[in-house]
Amino acid sequence: MTSPSLAAPDLFTKLNGTRFAYRRFGRQDGVPLVLLSRFRGTMDDWDPLFVDALAEARPVILFDNAGVGRSEGRTPGTITEMADAAATFIAAVGDPPVDLLGFSLGGYVAQRLTLTHPELVRRLVLAGTGPGAGEGILPSKPQVAPLRSAPAMDQAALRALFFTRSAAGSRAAEEVWERTHQRPQREPEVPAESYERQIDAIAHWSSADGDGAYDSLGHLTLPVLVANGNDDVMIPTVNSFIMSQLLPGAELVIYPDSGHGFLFQYAQLFAARVNEFLDRPRAADTR
Repeated sequence: MTSPSLAAPDLFTKLNGTRFAYRRFGRQDGVPLVLLSRFRGTMDDWDPLFVDALAEARPVILFDNAGVGRSEGRTPGTITEMADAAATFIAAVGDPPVDLLGFSLGGYVAQRLTLTHPELVRRLVLAGTGPGAGEGILPSKPQVAPLRSAPAMDQAALRALFFTRSAAGSRAAEEVWERTHQRPQREPEVPAESYERQIDAIAHWSSADGDGAYDSLGHLTLPVLVANGNDDVMIPTVNSFIMSQLLPGAELVIYPDSGHGFLFQYAQLFAARVNEFLDRPRAADTR
C-alpha cells in the first residue's frame, strides 16, 4: 500500500513575498490538522507511519516555515515571529479554524500562535514541548547542547536525543530513521544559519523576559492534549506535567520507556489517541 505522505507532492504558495513549501494529504473532508515541526526538522522528518495514521481520519498539512526545507526567506529569530509566519500560512491555506499539532520547537510555535491568533485554532496537541520559563520548568539535559548544534543530525544524534538507552529505545531509533529516510530526494538539511536562529528563538522563549507562554496558558480554553515520553532529555517530561496543570481542562498522556521521540516510537498508538481527541464531540466546535 502506498504511503499517502510519501506520495504527496510538494506544493508552494507565496505569501508576503515568501514562498512556503507544503504537502496536503489524507481525507478531503473534515478539519485540517496542521503539523508544526521540531528544531532542525523539515517535512521529511515526520514519521510516515505516524502522519499516515493521522491522515486516515482527516486532512493533514505539513509545511516548512520560512528559511527551512524548500521554503524561502530567512528563519525568524523569535518564536513570536515564527508563529506569525505560520499564522499567515494557515490563514491562506488551511481553511481555518484548523487543529494544530506542535512537536518540540513546533509546540512553542503552536502555543504562541494559539494565544495570538485564537480564531485560527480549534483544538491543540502539544507533543514533547514546554511553556517557556516559569516555576518548576527544567532545561534540557547537559548532553543536549553539543548534539543539537552538531553539523549533521545523524542517526547517532537522533538516538541520543530522541530515544531512551533501553533495547526498546535503540530499536525505535533504527526503525524511525529508516522510515523517515524512505522518501527519494529528501529536502535539504536545515542550514546552520537557520538552526542557529532557531537556537536564538529557543533561548528567548526560555528566558525570564522572553516570549514564553508560561504566564498565559491559563487563558487558553480550547481543548488541549499534552503528551510526552517518560524520559525526555530534550524538554524534560516534568515540563509536560506543569503545562497540563496550567492549561484549563487539558489532558495529559505519558508513554513508557520513551523520550522526545515518543510520538514516533508509539506512532500508531499516539496517532489513534490524537484522532480520538480531535474527533470527540464538543458543542462549541464550529464544524
